Amino acid sequence: MATVAKADSESAVPAPKKKGPKTITFQWQARPATDPKGAIQKGELEAVSIAVARATLRKRGLAVISVKKKAKPLFSTTAGIKEANIVVMIRQLSTMINAGVPMVQAFELLASASDNKGMKVMLEGILTPIKDGERVADAFNRYPKYFNKLFVSLLAAGDQGGILDTILLRLADYREKSLALQKKIRSAMIYPASIITVMLLVTAILMIFVIPVFAHLFDSFGATLPALTQAVIDISDWMRGHWYLVVLIPVAVIWAFLYAYRKSLGFRTAVDRISLKLPIMGDVILKGSVARFMRTLATMQAAGVPINEALETLSKISNNVIIERSVNAARERVLEGGFITDSLKETGVFPAMAVHMLAIGEQTGAIEVMAEKVADFYEGEVSETVARMSTLMEPIIMVVLGIIVGTLVVAMYMPIFELGAVVTHGG
Repeated sequence: MATVAKADSESAVPAPKKKGPKTITFQWQARPATDPKGAIQKGELEAVSIAVARATLRKRGLAVISVKKKAKPLFSTTAGIKEANIVVMIRQLSTMINAGVPMVQAFELLASASDNKGMKVMLEGILTPIKDGERVADAFNRYPKYFNKLFVSLLAAGDQGGILDTILLRLADYREKSLALQKKIRSAMIYPASIITVMLLVTAILMIFVIPVFAHLFDSFGATLPALTQAVIDISDWMRGHWYLVVLIPVAVIWAFLYAYRKSLGFRTAVDRISLKLPIMGDVILKGSVARFMRTLATMQAAGVPINEALETLSKISNNVIIERSVNAARERVLEGGFITDSLKETGVFPAMAVHMLAIGEQTGAIEVMAEKVADFYEGEVSETVARMSTLMEPIIMVVLGIIVGTLVVAMYMPIFELGAVVTHGG
């Protein structure tokens, strides 16, 4: 089949080199071997042992003065690096390589021009092993927090194929669009959560600090309070007497949820399945995952990564167990000689339109083109859904908050109205 044939023809694309022995960073001081009284040179070196570090320095024509293991900093030296900084760096590196600037000089220029301290440290950390003859992909692989397996794999393929500048440019586009999509999905989740949190805080403040003032006033009346008023005062008294539970229970519930989600596959599977079925929010999560899947697939196909390797990587970036299982099933189908879409259609997780478009790409040998179009479509869908959700959430939340506050206000003023009626009647 077309998909399998393409995978076989591209099997020559290299995977990232397997990690060798763990290296250690050493700080060294040395003089030129030909000039014992020459100026002392300093630097850092990656080696598996101090003996290897000394041997490497001697091969460079240096007389070693001292070599010692570099102490690990208490805090991360690359803190403060944002995804936007990474995207700009990748674009600049692509431009310089395309212009014929040597790799070492390109990184030296990037490091010297960077205003971000963490970025400068990372660039210098990548530059050092490149100077020692290490592959570019392996040098980037030293910072997995910022450059994942997908990035390193594509970088290795581009380096091997002599199209490193093109791959870097595609990676910059990919990360830029992924960042924009991630921000939209995050805003869709954070906005209602933040509004609900503020609503709960306002309610808690009213119950703990405002209601007791009215309760003290009503005590001086000595009259029987309406049922609603008495219920609100009883809740307020309980919250004041058990304020630690009001604070600790929500924190404990959130912590337990996050802990169970990380540690229990069964719990995570149940949560991920429910999240895809939530009204509106489930639609955003699914469309965002489909867009990320298609964008990554298109990028990897453009780099010549075999389809089975691409699917293995794709299953790990979905952040959803249900989608991950669907992609893994598709990979098994491809290894058996079938099409990706045969399995995706059976699982029923991906939208029918996305599966249909991808099927056309498989049958015509244009997976990259069709996946790119599907990604663009669903990114637009996510943007529209988030904008629509934000518009709808505001009046709904205002109505809910109005009902809560209104109920409290009515409960507190009912005794006052009744007292006024009694006074008027008595007059």
